[in-house]
Amino acid sequence: MGKSTMSSTRGTRSRVASGGETDVQLPTDTVFQTLGNRRRRYTLHYLRTQDRPVPIRELSEQLSAWELGKERNTVLPKERKRLYTALHQTHLPKMDRLGIVEYDRNGGVVSLTDHIDQFDVYLDVVPRNDLPWSQFYLALGTVLTTLVTVAALGIAPFTALGGFGYALAVAGLFTLVAAYHALRDRRLLLGSTDVPPDALGPQTDDSSYPATEN
Repeated sequence: MGKSTMSSTRGTRSRVASGGETDVQLPTDTVFQTLGNRRRRYTLHYLRTQDRPVPIRELSEQLSAWELGKERNTVLPKERKRLYTALHQTHLPKMDRLGIVEYDRNGGVVSLTDHIDQFDVYLDVVPRNDLPWSQFYLALGTVLTTLVTVAALGIAPFTALGGFGYALAVAGLFTLVAAYHALRDRRLLLGSTDVPPDALGPQTDDSSYPATEN
Protein backbone atom coordinates (compact mmCIF):
# COMPACT_ATOMS: atom_id res chain seq x y z
CA MET A 1 0.00 0.00 0.00
CA GLY A 2 1.46 3.39 -1.01
CA LYS A 3 1.90 6.36 1.26
CA SER A 4 -0.88 8.34 -0.43
CA THR A 5 -3.34 5.48 0.10
CA MET A 6 -2.39 5.18 3.76
CA SER A 7 -2.80 8.91 4.31
CA SER A 8 -6.19 8.86 2.65
CA THR A 9 -7.32 5.99 4.88
CA ARG A 10 -6.18 7.81 8.02
CA GLY A 11 -7.96 10.96 6.90
CA THR A 12 -11.22 9.15 6.33
CA ARG A 13 -11.05 7.39 9.69
CA SER A 14 -10.20 10.65 11.46
CA ARG A 15 -13.25 12.36 10.01
CA VAL A 16 -15.45 9.42 11.01
CA ALA A 17 -14.07 9.20 14.55
CA SER A 18 -14.45 12.92 15.14
CA GLY A 19 -18.11 12.86 14.16
CA GLY A 20 -17.59 14.26 10.66
CA GLU A 21 -19.64 13.04 7.74
CA THR A 22 -18.22 10.55 5.30
CA ASP A 23 -19.63 8.84 2.23
CA VAL A 24 -17.44 5.77 2.74
CA GLN A 25 -19.55 2.65 3.20
CA LEU A 26 -18.32 -0.55 4.76
CA PRO A 27 -18.41 -3.61 2.49
CA THR A 28 -21.24 -6.00 3.26
CA ASP A 29 -18.82 -8.81 4.05
CA THR A 30 -17.13 -6.58 6.64
CA VAL A 31 -20.46 -6.03 8.40
CA PHE A 32 -21.29 -9.74 8.40
CA GLN A 33 -17.76 -10.69 9.46
CA THR A 34 -18.05 -8.36 12.43
CA LEU A 35 -21.51 -9.47 13.47
CA GLY A 36 -20.62 -13.13 12.97
CA ASN A 37 -18.46 -13.06 16.09
CA ARG A 38 -20.17 -12.95 19.48
CA ARG A 39 -17.50 -10.89 21.20
CA ARG A 40 -17.51 -8.26 18.48
CA ARG A 41 -21.32 -8.10 18.64
CA TYR A 42 -21.13 -7.70 22.40
CA THR A 43 -18.53 -4.95 21.99
CA LEU A 44 -20.72 -2.98 19.60
CA HIS A 45 -23.74 -3.52 21.82
CA TYR A 46 -22.03 -2.21 24.94
CA LEU A 47 -20.43 0.76 23.19
CA ARG A 48 -23.81 1.77 21.79
CA THR A 49 -25.44 1.65 25.19
CA GLN A 50 -22.69 3.81 26.71
CA ASP A 51 -22.26 6.39 23.91
CA ARG A 52 -18.81 7.36 25.22
CA PRO A 53 -15.21 6.16 25.05
CA VAL A 54 -15.03 3.01 27.18
CA PRO A 55 -11.92 1.69 28.97
CA ILE A 56 -11.00 -1.77 27.74
CA ARG A 57 -10.87 -3.00 31.34
CA GLU A 58 -14.54 -2.05 31.79
CA LEU A 59 -15.45 -3.54 28.42
CA SER A 60 -13.71 -6.85 29.13
CA GLU A 61 -15.38 -7.12 32.53
CA GLN A 62 -18.86 -6.57 31.06
CA LEU A 63 -18.31 -8.98 28.19
CA SER A 64 -17.08 -11.62 30.63
CA ALA A 65 -20.27 -11.21 32.66
CA TRP A 66 -22.45 -11.67 29.56
CA GLU A 67 -20.52 -14.68 28.34
CA LEU A 68 -20.56 -16.41 31.71
CA GLY A 69 -24.16 -15.49 32.55
CA LYS A 70 -23.26 -13.76 35.81
CA GLU A 71 -23.36 -10.34 37.43
CA ARG A 72 -20.57 -7.99 36.47
CA ASN A 73 -19.42 -7.49 40.06
CA THR A 74 -18.90 -11.26 40.42
CA VAL A 75 -16.50 -11.59 37.47
CA LEU A 76 -13.15 -12.95 38.64
CA PRO A 77 -9.91 -11.17 37.70
CA LYS A 78 -8.70 -14.19 35.67
CA GLU A 79 -12.00 -14.25 33.75
CA ARG A 80 -11.75 -10.55 32.94
CA LYS A 81 -8.07 -10.92 32.00
CA ARG A 82 -8.94 -13.62 29.51
CA LEU A 83 -11.39 -11.33 27.74
CA TYR A 84 -9.02 -8.38 28.04
CA THR A 85 -6.31 -10.32 26.19
CA ALA A 86 -8.66 -11.43 23.41
CA LEU A 87 -10.01 -7.90 22.93
CA HIS A 88 -6.60 -6.25 23.06
CA GLN A 89 -4.80 -8.71 20.78
CA THR A 90 -7.50 -9.63 18.29
CA HIS A 91 -10.95 -8.08 18.23
CA LEU A 92 -10.34 -4.38 18.87
CA PRO A 93 -7.35 -4.10 16.51
CA LYS A 94 -9.36 -5.85 13.80
CA MET A 95 -12.39 -3.58 14.28
CA ASP A 96 -10.07 -0.58 14.39
CA ARG A 97 -8.50 -1.54 11.05
CA LEU A 98 -11.97 -1.89 9.54
CA GLY A 99 -12.89 1.59 10.78
CA ILE A 100 -15.73 0.36 13.00
CA VAL A 101 -14.17 1.51 16.28
CA GLU A 102 -11.34 3.81 17.28
CA TYR A 103 -9.01 1.89 19.61
CA ASP A 104 -6.49 3.94 21.55
CA ARG A 105 -3.93 1.36 22.66
CA ASN A 106 -1.93 3.83 24.71
CA GLY A 107 -4.95 5.23 26.52
CA GLY A 108 -6.64 1.84 26.80
CA VAL A 109 -10.01 3.14 25.58
CA VAL A 110 -12.25 2.32 22.64
CA SER A 111 -15.03 4.33 21.00
CA LEU A 112 -17.40 3.95 18.07
CA THR A 113 -17.03 5.62 14.70
CA ASP A 114 -19.91 6.86 12.54
CA HIS A 115 -19.83 3.54 10.67
CA ILE A 116 -21.88 2.09 13.52
CA ASP A 117 -24.98 3.40 11.73
CA GLN A 118 -24.48 0.55 9.24
CA PHE A 119 -24.98 -1.96 12.04
CA ASP A 120 -28.64 -1.18 12.73
CA VAL A 121 -29.62 -4.82 12.47
CA TYR A 122 -31.80 -7.20 14.38
CA LEU A 123 -30.51 -10.37 16.00
CA ASP A 124 -33.27 -12.94 15.54
CA VAL A 125 -32.72 -15.20 18.53
CA VAL A 126 -34.84 -18.35 18.17
CA PRO A 127 -35.19 -20.59 21.26
CA ARG A 128 -34.30 -24.23 20.74
CA ASN A 129 -37.92 -25.46 20.78
CA ASP A 130 -39.39 -22.43 19.01
CA LEU A 131 -40.17 -21.71 15.34
CA PRO A 132 -38.62 -18.87 13.31
CA TRP A 133 -41.14 -16.12 12.52
CA SER A 134 -41.14 -17.00 8.82
CA GLN A 135 -42.32 -20.53 9.62
CA PHE A 136 -44.84 -19.21 12.16
CA TYR A 137 -46.46 -16.90 9.61
CA LEU A 138 -46.52 -19.74 7.06
CA ALA A 139 -48.25 -22.05 9.55
CA LEU A 140 -50.71 -19.33 10.59
CA GLY A 141 -51.57 -18.51 6.98
CA THR A 142 -52.07 -22.20 6.19
CA VAL A 143 -54.46 -22.72 9.13
CA LEU A 144 -56.52 -19.62 8.34
CA THR A 145 -56.68 -20.44 4.63
CA THR A 146 -57.92 -23.93 5.46
CA LEU A 147 -60.64 -22.57 7.77
CA VAL A 148 -61.86 -20.07 5.18
CA THR A 149 -61.86 -22.74 2.46
CA VAL A 150 -63.87 -25.14 4.61
CA ALA A 151 -66.36 -22.36 5.39
CA ALA A 152 -66.68 -21.49 1.69
CA LEU A 153 -67.53 -25.13 0.94
CA GLY A 154 -70.48 -24.86 3.35
CA ILE A 155 -69.23 -27.35 5.89
CA ALA A 156 -70.80 -26.83 9.34
CA PRO A 157 -70.07 -25.43 11.85
CA PHE A 158 -67.53 -23.29 9.97
CA THR A 159 -70.28 -21.48 8.04
CA ALA A 160 -71.65 -19.79 11.19
CA LEU A 161 -69.18 -16.89 11.10
CA GLY A 162 -69.88 -15.72 7.55
CA GLY A 163 -67.55 -14.26 4.93
CA PHE A 164 -67.26 -10.79 6.46
CA GLY A 165 -66.65 -12.27 9.91
CA TYR A 166 -63.82 -14.46 8.62
CA ALA A 167 -62.24 -11.52 6.78
CA LEU A 168 -62.36 -9.41 9.93
CA ALA A 169 -61.00 -12.22 12.08
CA VAL A 170 -58.11 -12.96 9.71
CA ALA A 171 -57.17 -9.28 9.38
CA GLY A 172 -57.39 -8.73 13.14
CA LEU A 173 -55.32 -11.80 13.97
CA PHE A 174 -52.53 -10.92 11.52
CA THR A 175 -52.50 -7.34 12.81
CA LEU A 176 -52.11 -8.48 16.42
CA VAL A 177 -49.36 -10.96 15.57
CA ALA A 178 -47.52 -8.42 13.42
CA ALA A 179 -47.75 -5.82 16.21
CA TYR A 180 -46.26 -8.28 18.70
CA HIS A 181 -43.54 -9.17 16.19
CA ALA A 182 -42.67 -5.48 15.70
CA LEU A 183 -42.44 -4.86 19.46
CA ARG A 184 -40.29 -7.95 19.91
CA ASP A 185 -37.93 -6.86 17.12
CA ARG A 186 -37.39 -3.51 18.81
CA ARG A 187 -35.93 -5.36 21.77
CA LEU A 188 -33.59 -7.27 19.44
CA LEU A 189 -32.05 -4.14 17.89
CA LEU A 190 -28.31 -4.13 18.50
CA GLY A 191 -27.58 -1.74 21.36
CA SER A 192 -31.23 -1.06 22.24
CA THR A 193 -31.23 -2.91 25.59
CA ASP A 194 -28.91 -3.20 28.58
CA VAL A 195 -28.15 -6.85 27.80
CA PRO A 196 -27.49 -8.27 24.29
CA PRO A 197 -30.45 -10.26 22.96
CA ASP A 198 -28.31 -13.38 22.55
CA ALA A 199 -26.76 -13.21 26.03
CA LEU A 200 -28.79 -16.14 27.28
CA GLY A 201 -26.39 -17.52 29.86
CA PRO A 202 -23.04 -19.31 29.72
CA GLN A 203 -21.86 -19.66 26.11
CA THR A 204 -19.75 -22.35 24.51
CA ASP A 205 -18.77 -20.80 21.17
CA ASP A 206 -16.11 -18.08 20.96
CA SER A 207 -16.02 -17.65 24.76
CA SER A 208 -13.91 -20.81 24.79
CA TYR A 209 -11.73 -19.88 21.80
CA PRO A 210 -8.07 -18.89 22.19
CA ALA A 211 -7.15 -15.24 22.46
CA THR A 212 -5.87 -15.22 18.87
CA GLU A 213 -9.30 -16.03 17.38
CA ASN A 214 -10.04 -14.04 14.19
